[in-house]
Amino acid sequence: MTYLFDLPTPSVAVQGTDARFPVRRIFCVGRNYEDHAKEFGNNPKDPPFFFTKPADAVIESGAKLPFPVATENLHFEAELVVAIGTDGSAINRDTALDHVFGYAAGNDLTRRDLQAQAKETRRPWDMAKGFDNSAVIGAITPIADWNRDTARITCTLEGEVKQDADIADMTWPVPDIIAYLSRLVHLRAGDLIMTGTPAGVGQIRPGQVCTVKIEGLAEATVTLG
Repeated sequence: MTYLFDLPTPSVAVQGTDARFPVRRIFCVGRNYEDHAKEFGNNPKDPPFFFTKPADAVIESGAKLPFPVATENLHFEAELVVAIGTDGSAINRDTALDHVFGYAAGNDLTRRDLQAQAKETRRPWDMAKGFDNSAVIGAITPIADWNRDTARITCTLEGEVKQDADIADMTWPVPDIIAYLSRLVHLRAGDLIMTGTPAGVGQIRPGQVCTVKIEGLAEATVTLG
């Protein structure tokens, strides 16, 4: 029998160390790149909005996963991930980075067909975004070793580049995201923020390998069974 106190804490590797970053919550920013908002017919100037994934949706880079159930249209979404290291609420934009532990590359796997159904019926996105193994996260690089306003972000599928942008293209940069989100919830150490994806999202099929790369960070690679 498994008791509550026997359950493991989801965590992510910390680059260059044996340490692990314990994951508390995962917040995701929607439509944070203008071209991505436009490719789905949305207004790129809207204020940021957020959805969540459960902490145990985290999968480390290099994993081979069974293809998710209940979808025929699984999509990749390359994202910069922010790891929060210090608690805070109503955080000022100018001090927002003081709350950051580090950064990682991530892939916000999405059951796009379920998301389309949810949008059509005006229902939540939970089952489209927060399913098992839906957050592929590379090793976290501490902020002392990587803290950039600009860096190339790409997603390749079977070696072919599908997404190619710069994190400088985000509508809401990291300090703005932290300041805005911290007025909706009290951010805690262990929270991850997936900061949105650029244009070019597309379908992953069984047997394919998908890799997210951000300059200077460990990659996030997943193979779908």
